Amino acid sequence: MDDKPRPPTLAETGKQPDAARRFRPPHWWLMLALTYSVAAAAGFVAKAVNMPLPFMLGPFFVMAALSVLGFRSVLAPMGRELGQVAIGVAVGMRFTPAVLAAMTGLLPAMVLGTIYVVIFTMAAAFLFKPLAKVDDITAFFATAAGGVADMATVAKDYGGAAGSVAVVHAMRVSGVVALVPFLVVLFGEPGNAPDSAAVDSHWALVIVTLALGYLMARLLKPTPLPNPWLVGPIFMGIIIGVLGLYSVRIPSLLISIAQIMLGTWLGCQFKRDLLAALPRVTLAALIISLFMIGCAAVGAVVLTLTTGLPYPTSFLSLAPAAVTEMVVTAQVMHLEAEVVTAFHVTRIAVVSSTVLIVFKFYLRLKGGSIEPGI
Repeated sequence: MDDKPRPPTLAETGKQPDAARRFRPPHWWLMLALTYSVAAAAGFVAKAVNMPLPFMLGPFFVMAALSVLGFRSVLAPMGRELGQVAIGVAVGMRFTPAVLAAMTGLLPAMVLGTIYVVIFTMAAAFLFKPLAKVDDITAFFATAAGGVADMATVAKDYGGAAGSVAVVHAMRVSGVVALVPFLVVLFGEPGNAPDSAAVDSHWALVIVTLALGYLMARLLKPTPLPNPWLVGPIFMGIIIGVLGLYSVRIPSLLISIAQIMLGTWLGCQFKRDLLAALPRVTLAALIISLFMIGCAAVGAVVLTLTTGLPYPTSFLSLAPAAVTEMVVTAQVMHLEAEVVTAFHVTRIAVVSSTVLIVFKFYLRLKGGSIEPGI
């Protein structure tokens, strides 16, 4: 029997391990190559069958299935982060002075949209508690519209179950990523937004721009800003585009590689041991994810009627998922990615700064009782 101490699991910590601490078998680089070869092949197959967002959804579905079956993949260090840098720069370059002015006009809609998201995620907490048989604290932070690491950490601090919170957030984000592109194709109109306001894709400029985006992300990492690996490059793209320093277009090849990195990472979060340990929570998380997607779909109708935004853009703007995946979806499907970005960044900023206030209000509605975490 192996007497070596095992590292803490996601169910115990609620946090993903650092890249350097992930599973590294002998000849790990062969496993790394195999992981991304399978993911890339899945992307090409998805493209061949006309799946929306093929280079993210293809790897996501295949790697999720393999992960649940027990396949231990090896992820590229900084793969997801670098993928976000490429996406962020591409989106940031689409911001022009005219677009920024339009964003200012949409600010009231962004605030009201955020309030709506907070309301339906709180309603989801009331539904999730009896379905999953968890305590009030776990139910609230499992459905709150914040980042998984932040919500799991706060839940643990207040006595909730960090593992359950992590499972629900993974299911919610994955469910939205898996369903929303298909729903946009089925019920929305094809997007006609240009890939970028820029026309030049000179590789020297591309490399310089990506490096600047990476540096901006590093600078913002110590700050409380949400998701610096995406927001930082977006800011850099905005600075370059609005000031007219130069024009550059991130090649579609890099966008496809970024999708593969993101889809692979997301699929690999489905650990068999964690899902098997929390089957009731996993099933409840799936039901709650569908409930929140439905709420976003209904809210998107109102947002479209009041702002004139295309319905697919409104849907992605209110979808209860991570900003990166929704921005990628908008970018690849030629929707208004800058609008989706603005809505989600506003939502994350508001939720992150008010989550404890909303939590106290939630407990008051529940009668002020705080049950022990599971």
